[in-house]
Amino acid sequence: MVNARAHVFVSGQVQGVFFRQSTREKARTSGVTGWVRNLPDGRVEAVFEGEQDAVNLLINYCRKGPVGATIMDVDVKFEKFAGEFQNFKIVY
Repeated sequence: MVNARAHVFVSGQVQGVFFRQSTREKARTSGVTGWVRNLPDGRVEAVFEGEQDAVNLLINYCRKGPVGATIMDVDVKFEKFAGEFQNFKIVY
C-alpha cells in the first residue's frame, strides 16, 4: 500500500453547492483524512491524505463535484505524505 498526499484547489461555482460537505462524506467513506475549506476568492481548498488510490478517487471527485457545481479548474500538487490527520473535517 502506497500512501499519498494531495493539496487541491478547485475553482468555478464551488461554494454554496454543498461541495465541502459532499467532499467530507466521500473522504470519510474512502478512508481519506485531511480537510476542506472555502477560500475568500471563491475557490475550495483541500488536503487529502491516505492510500494513493483513495486520494486519486477524491481528486477525481473534485473534477466533477456535487450536483450544482460547475468546475472550471482543479490544481493538484502532490506533497510528501505526513500522516498528520486523524479524520477528515471541514475547516472554517
